[in-house]
Amino acid sequence: MLYRVETGLHANITDTQGRKTALHLLKALQIPVAAIRQIKVYTVDGLDAAQVNRLVDEGIWHDPILQQASLEPLPFVEPAPHWIVEVGYRPGVTDNEGRTARDTAAMVLGIARDSLRVYTSVQYRITCTPDRMLGREEVEALARDLLCNTLIQRFRVKSAEEWQAKPGFEAQAARVTGESNDTVDVVPLSVMDDEALQKASRDNTWALTLRELHCIRDQFATPGEQARRKAAGLPADPTDVEMEVLAQTWSEHCKHKIFASRIHYENRETGRSEEVNNLYKTCIRDATATIRKRLGDDDYCKSVFKDNAGVIAFINGYDACIKVETHNSPSALDPYGGALTGIVGVNRDPMGTGMGAELVCNTDVFCFASPFYDKELPPRLLHPRRVLEGVREGVEHGGNKSGIPTVNGSLVFDERYLGKPLVYCGTVGVIPTDINGRKGWEKKAEVGDIIVMTGGRIGKDGIHGATFSSEELHEGSPATAVQIGDPITQRKMYDFIMRARDLGLYNAITDNGAGGLSSSVGEMAEDTGGCVLDIAKAPLKYDGLRPWEILLSEAQERMTLAVPPARLDEFMELAARMDVEATALGHYTDSGFFDVRYNDRPVASLPMEFMHDGVPQLELEAVWEAPRVDDIRVDMPDSEQGAFLRRMLNRLNICSKEYIIRQYDHEVRGGSAIKPLCGVKSDGPSDAGVIRPLLESDAGLVISHGICPKFSDYDTYWMMANAMDEAIRNAVAVGGNPDALAGVDNFCWCDPVQSEKTPDGRYKLAQLVRACKALQQFSLAFGVPCISGKDSMKNDYTGGGEKISIPPTVLFSVMGVINNVIATQTSDFKAAGHHIYMLGGTWREMAGSEACSELGLTGGRVPNVDAATALPRYRAVHGLMGQRALSACHDCSDGGLAVALAEMCIGGRLGASIDLDAVPAMEDMTLTELLYSESASRLIVSVRPDLAMILDMLGSWQICRRIGTVTDDNTLTMTRGGVTVLQESVDDLTTAFKRTLDW
Repeated sequence: MLYRVETGLHANITDTQGRKTALHLLKALQIPVAAIRQIKVYTVDGLDAAQVNRLVDEGIWHDPILQQASLEPLPFVEPAPHWIVEVGYRPGVTDNEGRTARDTAAMVLGIARDSLRVYTSVQYRITCTPDRMLGREEVEALARDLLCNTLIQRFRVKSAEEWQAKPGFEAQAARVTGESNDTVDVVPLSVMDDEALQKASRDNTWALTLRELHCIRDQFATPGEQARRKAAGLPADPTDVEMEVLAQTWSEHCKHKIFASRIHYENRETGRSEEVNNLYKTCIRDATATIRKRLGDDDYCKSVFKDNAGVIAFINGYDACIKVETHNSPSALDPYGGALTGIVGVNRDPMGTGMGAELVCNTDVFCFASPFYDKELPPRLLHPRRVLEGVREGVEHGGNKSGIPTVNGSLVFDERYLGKPLVYCGTVGVIPTDINGRKGWEKKAEVGDIIVMTGGRIGKDGIHGATFSSEELHEGSPATAVQIGDPITQRKMYDFIMRARDLGLYNAITDNGAGGLSSSVGEMAEDTGGCVLDIAKAPLKYDGLRPWEILLSEAQERMTLAVPPARLDEFMELAARMDVEATALGHYTDSGFFDVRYNDRPVASLPMEFMHDGVPQLELEAVWEAPRVDDIRVDMPDSEQGAFLRRMLNRLNICSKEYIIRQYDHEVRGGSAIKPLCGVKSDGPSDAGVIRPLLESDAGLVISHGICPKFSDYDTYWMMANAMDEAIRNAVAVGGNPDALAGVDNFCWCDPVQSEKTPDGRYKLAQLVRACKALQQFSLAFGVPCISGKDSMKNDYTGGGEKISIPPTVLFSVMGVINNVIATQTSDFKAAGHHIYMLGGTWREMAGSEACSELGLTGGRVPNVDAATALPRYRAVHGLMGQRALSACHDCSDGGLAVALAEMCIGGRLGASIDLDAVPAMEDMTLTELLYSESASRLIVSVRPDLAMILDMLGSWQICRRIGTVTDDNTLTMTRGGVTVLQESVDDLTTAFKRTLDW
């Protein structure tokens, strides 16, 4: 029998959550309401009346001091509501709060938790304002647009009159029912024509090309394979289990087919053509190999491109690893769930690297359309502000509840991210160099090892996540592709894994990411050459899952391990003691086949070689023809320079992100040395994060990044170069050693494959080729090896008769070792009288600049990067850091010189007197161009007067000029030719900087 328990605040207590929701309605939808009160509803299945009453009477699900609970609908509180909306999860969607409520009830009642189900929902009691009475259609619209994500939730509405006639809502559980869970279908490839093959791929979200479908059909039609399958008790045609396994294994998301393709590249600028065979191997892998060979005995790379995260040497018997992932498609449909899954999902990458890493910090970068977007939204798309808020909250909950600090990140705004937001999440971990006599960063499953799954149970959430992310977003994108993470369950599993690692209870570990068990077991089986997996043994959240769904589900909080048979009992006992579910599902073999059973019945048997290496190589064409760009001059009257600087500080891509940063915990574990905000009031922007993972040591890790999609409209070659230079420069600005950095590349691209729906595919692919060539060149030039990376290649939206493609975007992240965190520096000015120097030259490079965007201008030259001059400059700054010679250091990027100086003044709450005639201008330019050019490789530093001679000496062989002095007059003053051209109070600049996102 189902019971409903309603819990809500006592009448005399202010409902702060309700007030927050009312404010959100006003700001996001411009709908004013007088009041909202929120009620939490628990629907219970599996208890009798006495048990439920005990939960209510003893306050198990509520705080009796603040809240009341009842099996009857709670009475209205004045002002009485006009409408009641109740929002709950759809069947099959993970309900983390319901699961926690279930476990708590089971513990209190002394019963097995599997014997009951608890489902949660939220009831909103809405009181309208006297001058704005909402109609039913408006209430249903605000429920759809703000209170409910219809992808994963459903809602019900009652008016006050309907409620009075029949109080409450009927009990409604989110139970999943379905066909028998042992149903396996045969896919008749042998009799399907091309049209039927393509339809099957579309209908089942396989995202397979016709050539790939032919390849699969041919494999199953070979006489040897037919005979083997008959002997194994399998049909001649593939089962649905096998087709789903191949679809996810061969997906763009997992196999990176575009990066691995053979490309005929034509450059119409130079008139030359070439064949590029595998961009990843030629431009990324081989560049790293060259750098490592060049380093010789000083090679600090331990593991690159072959594990869940890249690993470098750290210090004191530890190595460090880093991985950055994207979760774009799920976050477009469910911002909260998609982003939460993104952060807890990338946490599992270091957790499954080598023998398992201890997680030390997170980093995240988000790309959105403007939260102030005021046009009509295309079908299925959410408002950018709702996306921003959902993503922010998802990453906040995932990181904070996992006890992992967030030390670095940024936001990028462009209207083209309306179609698909980009959600980059990264995690850094440390691994003991030696664990029980073996290298901590290595792992290998052995023949006979037991396949064990730990952590959360399997549900329908996350099915087709890999293939769904391998195609464009559209109106019919599947709801089941979105997963809902549970950081508490994952944290328990993580603590257990660290203990099991130290006890030597397993030989290998990896996460259940894209493709679920199919991917994790399939990849680990490559160590031995095969496996036998019984998915009937897999623990499920509910009945009704078919075998292929069990195998492919990407339901969260799960890891797969290879446990030696002799240690299995000890492993299981430890899991039980630490309240972590662990299940043995099979064993690894050297058979050469990925064998899957459902109890005694074979449901899949795929040759390992075909499964992992059988996908045919794509053959693509790329044509580069540089877009026509006119030269422009940017000039404004001197009298407008102050007002324009305030406008610039108010821009979304420049303004303070304090509102978001404050909601992420960067202090947990006590290791953050350089925090996301710095300065006397901790509200100035930091260039990078520095964390001390081992508190007994002064050694630290610097984490920074660069991202410059605004330059992609001009040339992705320089977009990539500027992103790399920015990441390296940011690391150097806080004390990082430019000769000991490692990079992570994350490509997010619009569809670059020529087709009817992508008529400019050859150009977009040429953009990708150019970006990869820049990555290769500047990795070698700066000596920064890439140790990990990822790509997301279908970031387009089609719907409502329009197509929206993101600008080609690369996030380049950097991690490096800082031997002593004391020898680091922040961007804020420290004291009046300190001398200000600028390192690096300024050119008239205005293309893509924030100033041009503010003025509505396009054209000009895009900033170029000269690594040959930049690297010695970065080495010099690093040397000065080691001598503690610098009192402040800040990179000069978005917004140019004027914005960088303003940010340094804001951080220190100090003024500055700047002589613009002393700024190293490398060509003739207007005042506006000098102030707002975004030329690369520039840094602004300040030094004590008694140390200024060091910077003066540096100027004898570097572009380094003294441009001013820090002042105590709370004013940023700039002169040119002896005339004051800008004079603004730091308080006014601070107000402009912080106003935009201060909601």
